[in-house]
Amino acid sequence: MPWTGVYSIMKTAPVNRIIPFSNVDGPGNRCAVFFQGCPFNCLFCHNPETIHLCRHCGTCVSSCPTGALSLSPEGTVVWNKAACVQCDTCLKVCPHGASPRVRWMSVEEVMAEIRRCAPYINGVTTSGGECTLYNEFLIDLFTQVRGLGKTCLIDSNGSFDFEKDPRVLAVSEGVMLDVKATEPDWSRRLIGRDPDLVLKNLSYLLSVGKLYEVRTVLFPGRDKENEETVRTVSERILPDTRYKLIRYRPYGVREKYKQELGKTEAELSYAEHFVELAHSLGAKSAFVL
Repeated sequence: MPWTGVYSIMKTAPVNRIIPFSNVDGPGNRCAVFFQGCPFNCLFCHNPETIHLCRHCGTCVSSCPTGALSLSPEGTVVWNKAACVQCDTCLKVCPHGASPRVRWMSVEEVMAEIRRCAPYINGVTTSGGECTLYNEFLIDLFTQVRGLGKTCLIDSNGSFDFEKDPRVLAVSEGVMLDVKATEPDWSRRLIGRDPDLVLKNLSYLLSVGKLYEVRTVLFPGRDKENEETVRTVSERILPDTRYKLIRYRPYGVREKYKQELGKTEAELSYAEHFVELAHSLGAKSAFVL
């Protein structure tokens, strides 16, 4: 089933996982909801199993060591959460870069899990995959989350045009935006898309005060490309805009792309050079992760 319009038809969205307590997905302690599906195909993706929806080919069923996967009479893969030991065998054998452990959940079902941890969190962050594929779902979800007195943040790759449909921004505190590459050729190679929409979103979110944070991954040996991205972002954002420069780490990256991107993580000193560049260009809140 295509992503566009799924919620309006089924009133559900595919949820990869819900982490009840996270301190890396926005300010304070947060519940992080990860949705399945992404329009990008980033070479360095650390969770490529979230890119595609399950095709129900059944390849994973016989590979599951605990029998947590089965085929229904209709031919769909069924996941038994109680029997699953999270060994990730199903993710390793899937030929389509998907996960059979996705739950199609309603807003009410997601809210039921959020309410259980609500007394202990500051807010909810939606991520992915790419959560803005399910914008209508987010609007309904955030409306209810805000009713609990909690904040709402969107972790996005910038593939959704926020200016054309700003409704989700109206019920959220802002966006944690990935700017992965700004040079067109490098962007097309790295994520499979031109950077135009992402940069448009960067400017728009700044203009409406909804840009919480920008993130860029730094790749060892890609000095020119890294500098182009850091320079472009730093010259656009405000001095107090959080700019997180993330050292490339190969963990989770698909083997066929490690040869191109590197098999070792970027050194701290390498990343600090780009932090200094960002600071010199006015991005005073740039830092290394």
